Amino acid sequence: MSVQERKERERAVRERLIVATARELAEQQGWDAVTTRRLAERIEYSQPVLYSHFRGKREIIGAVALEGAAEMAVALRAATAAAPDAPRARVTALARAYLDFAERNPAVYDAMFRLDGGLAFAHEDTPEPLKDAFAALLECLTEVAGEGVHPGLFTETFWAALHGLATLTRAGRLPPEDAARRLDLLVDRLAAP
Repeated sequence: MSVQERKERERAVRERLIVATARELAEQQGWDAVTTRRLAERIEYSQPVLYSHFRGKREIIGAVALEGAAEMAVALRAATAAAPDAPRARVTALARAYLDFAERNPAVYDAMFRLDGGLAFAHEDTPEPLKDAFAALLECLTEVAGEGVHPGLFTETFWAALHGLATLTRAGRLPPEDAARRLDLLVDRLAAP
């Protein structure tokens, strides 16, 4: 291995450490606790080293969001693949997997959809992990979009409903005992085959 290859590998390891540490700190204490100073202390590198990887917190949030999007895409596809071979069952599995991901990873979910990570959504230059997460939704929802309904538009609307459920539930604005009924209603009304 050349010196250059070793340096690139070490750089990649440091970058993954920064992202993992930011994610861990955000999940434990919230994004306000994630500062470049605290990250530098936790990873035991100087702030200039941290800044050699990311220009600041915004880029770190973006990196966490991209990692989260990749994980969400895997979770959504796994859930739909494991579901019975019926459109409603696949859509229900997709919706549950989405809501479970949001509940289990609140700081990552915030990085993906609430905080400014400097990422473009729904543009030509949207990063591939974000496109893939949307594609994981689209793959399942296309078959239930309905006659004459654009699958992408339907997916955006269904995603918005899921996001609303995830956000309002987390904020304590919706009674938790009705979560399953809400999900059934969403699937039955929006995604009836």
